[in-house]
Amino acid sequence: MNERQFGARLTSDGASFSLWAPAAKRVELLLDTSHPMQRGEGGWFAADVAGVKAGARYKFRIDDEIDVPDPASAFQPDDIKGPSELIDHGAYRWRAADWRGRPWQDTVLLESHVGTFTPDGTYRAMIGRLDHLVETGITALELMPLADFAGSRNWGYDGVLWYAPDGTYGRPDDLKALIDEAHLRGLIVFLDVVYNHFGPEGNYLGRYAPDFFTEAQTPWGSAIDYRVPEARAFAIGNALYSLREYRSDGLRLDAVHAI
Repeated sequence: MNERQFGARLTSDGASFSLWAPAAKRVELLLDTSHPMQRGEGGWFAADVAGVKAGARYKFRIDDEIDVPDPASAFQPDDIKGPSELIDHGAYRWRAADWRGRPWQDTVLLESHVGTFTPDGTYRAMIGRLDHLVETGITALELMPLADFAGSRNWGYDGVLWYAPDGTYGRPDDLKALIDEAHLRGLIVFLDVVYNHFGPEGNYLGRYAPDFFTEAQTPWGSAIDYRVPEARAFAIGNALYSLREYRSDGLRLDAVHAI
């Protein structure tokens, strides 16, 4: 399963959208107007739309009953229940282009929560404290989970949209700037990820892709069924996405015993 099948991608003349919705009979792509999505094999729905540009906002309409954000949304400007925003990741100009990390034995790691690390609680505000970390002897910064969650206050472990860094802290380019500035100072950056469950509010997968889940329960919600190829691809794709698009140096996986 190609991890790039999930979500929306810019193309030479517009954008391509795809959704794995095996329980849905009909899916429409909602942009400025509605576009029917074509059902393919294995419960995949797809649509190619010309003229769509970065910044476009969209949702998926399932069986004329419910409008949902993209489960692989790159950004949610209006929180988890709002439309997803198409992001051009290639537009960011990285400054630490030659960064190749540091030896693991050099690691002195600080776990941090973006929302409480500074009074402003943003990615950009954290940049102003990076020099202090270096002076203190810290060599690695671990950001507690950033996957979009409901509301503006959360430790991050109830994330729902894994590919979308929470908008409470800033936009995707702001997170990239934080990681870029950390690398310029010789700081390794790890992202904390939660692959054992989805948060309780704003997760619509059970409606159109119930095969994501088993009947088993974690302490925080329904267990994800990683025997299903699409579920595996979704998580693996997210890990690669964090490394490729945000240039994080590594991931810290939460509660692996519950996976």
